[in-house]
Amino acid sequence: MIASVRGPVLVRRPDHVVVECAGVGYRLAVSAETLDKVPAAGKEAVLHTHLVMRDDGMYLFGFATEDERELFLLLNGVQSVGPKVALAVLSGGTVRELTNAIASGDSARFQAVPGIGKRTAERIIVELREKVTGPTGADEIAIIRSDDPRVIAREGLLGLGYEPGEADVLLDGVEGETPEELIAAALKEAA
Repeated sequence: MIASVRGPVLVRRPDHVVVECAGVGYRLAVSAETLDKVPAAGKEAVLHTHLVMRDDGMYLFGFATEDERELFLLLNGVQSVGPKVALAVLSGGTVRELTNAIASGDSARFQAVPGIGKRTAERIIVELREKVTGPTGADEIAIIRSDDPRVIAREGLLGLGYEPGEADVLLDGVEGETPEELIAAALKEAA
């Protein structure tokens, strides 16, 4: 996977930049927050990246900070939030502002993003509130470990390759006291 790119900026547009690395120009979709930090064409930039591979192509997303990339990955893991919507959310404020909005349950902040309705905004808050702390001294995302067997089982199903929505459906109504029992029951239902 491509973890970062460094090189001169060739193109700077409202939704993407092109950075040359070893003679290859990489087109990176970026948020408005990242674009503000990308220097003018001809100057060197360093961007953290995430590669998304789909049937119709490969898409490279660029981020000014590791925290922004981590929040992108968390948002992308929410049902009904794809990479483009996650990038649109990141354009709506700094990482600190967005994590504070999640922690405080500010769904109006997310509803203001094109492509996000009330249900998706609430889903973002519900699914990410446990993973993102509220205001912290540093501009960082803190992952909170949960000892809830259902949360651990859901993470296990995600690790097995299930989409967030599929994992929720599989776990809905299954019985078990440990994450292992819940995963086994969910997989039995799937079969």
